[in-house]
Amino acid sequence: MKKTPFVALATIVTAAALALTGCVAGEGAPAPAATTAGPALGEGGWSSDTLNIDFATYNPLSLIIKDQGWLEAATGGKVTINWVQSAGSNKANEALRAGAIDVGSTAGSAALLARSNGSPIKTIDIYSQPDWAAIAVPAGSSIKTVKDLKGHSIAVTIGTDPYFFLLQTLDEAGLTLDDVTIVNLQHADGKAALENGSVDAWSGLDPLLSTSVASAGTKIIYDNPDFNSYGFLNATETFLAKSPDLAQLVVNAYEQARAWAVANPQKAADILAGVAGIDPKIASAVLIDRTNFDIDGVPGQAQLDVLKVIGPVLVDTGAVPSQDLVDAALKSLLEPKYAQQADPTFFG
Repeated sequence: MKKTPFVALATIVTAAALALTGCVAGEGAPAPAATTAGPALGEGGWSSDTLNIDFATYNPLSLIIKDQGWLEAATGGKVTINWVQSAGSNKANEALRAGAIDVGSTAGSAALLARSNGSPIKTIDIYSQPDWAAIAVPAGSSIKTVKDLKGHSIAVTIGTDPYFFLLQTLDEAGLTLDDVTIVNLQHADGKAALENGSVDAWSGLDPLLSTSVASAGTKIIYDNPDFNSYGFLNATETFLAKSPDLAQLVVNAYEQARAWAVANPQKAADILAGVAGIDPKIASAVLIDRTNFDIDGVPGQAQLDVLKVIGPVLVDTGAVPSQDLVDAALKSLLEPKYAQQADPTFFG
């Protein structure tokens, strides 16, 4: 799927005269029953009677899996599937560390941050390669470039990809955190703060960012796909040790959802629109033009190459005490075997 710059995206959604009402629910077919294809999962029973897993608007594959009911169908009521919404990578990391969820979705940068600081998580699948973050200012702002941000306030969710996007952006422009005032807000609150004038800029995340461009005239002053990390699906080490069968089931579902999203882009957009409460045309622009699902889901060198660039930023800003901790995390974060063994046809 091609990626479209935010300027073009703004043209697409604005020209469509978008209204943020009348959201369309997903149009997926009824969940199919599990087949015997792939690993003999569930034969003889499941390792646990409960699976706690997150869903998030920044992780559209999670929305598809939840909408289609594949996990519930495959476990036949013998495993209670508890879906917990993550408002951002930082919240997913908090829930994983607390054991409130077994599987959670974050940006790659956030997963590296968590692992570097001792959170016992492993990345078991890569759910997307998104261009989801950018720097935005309100309509009519005098701020035109990143260098103009000096002395101004910027809303951002610390510990998420937009935060690390901002750090890299400031560094490229010759600025530091000392040159700006960081206002730590969850993504939705950052959008609101930008639109009501409480902050001068926002390092935002889709689909909220694209919605703000369409509905509030928000302007994108900097967009760089290279500063975004991949979407990481993470699981706690405790869960992987106790329930490798359920971990494999989840990854199977993610690989099924990846193929489904590529084959059904508009239906995927409708599901996102329904959950996020946004116009389907905005959801379609985000998913079709700014999100790449057609990638290898196996965590590997491509992701490590990105994280190796982000790692020193974590240390320089004090988010991680030392580079040694980052290096150790880079060696231990990825667990590719589940994605390597995934059967995307498991659910029929």
